Amino acid sequence: MMQISSRFTVAIHILAALEISNDVCTSEVIAGSIQNNPVVVRRIIGMLKKAELVDVNSGGGGAYLLKPVEYITLFDVYKAVDVVEDEKLFQIHENTNQECIIGANIQDVLMLMLPKAQSAMEEVLKSYTMADIVASILEKKLN
Repeated sequence: MMQISSRFTVAIHILAALEISNDVCTSEVIAGSIQNNPVVVRRIIGMLKKAELVDVNSGGGGAYLLKPVEYITLFDVYKAVDVVEDEKLFQIHENTNQECIIGANIQDVLMLMLPKAQSAMEEVLKSYTMADIVASILEKKLN
């Protein structure tokens, strides 16, 4: 099964860590929370930096947010980490049998529906911010 890259959820994890942590957030510290390699964390931080969501202190001083979490939507994160190819969530198979009624028509039919599904998902991502994520995490901590 094809899935959206885990870079998306890892990027959300990184941004939440940068907001919540009182300490310097190095890639090693964040990697410990994610249970992943610091190299993976640095790669994703690089993508977030390119999208102007974070910056990095030189000399291993960790990363920090460039804007308040209230202004970072999940859609911003989704776009920053390139989770889909060619900005298309759904890749439609090619070279179908044109002699077959299904093969001859499936691509056109799907192209009418699937972009609408992607747009709907993107609208939901635009409606949530990193502030929502952070608040939910902190609420869980208190319970």
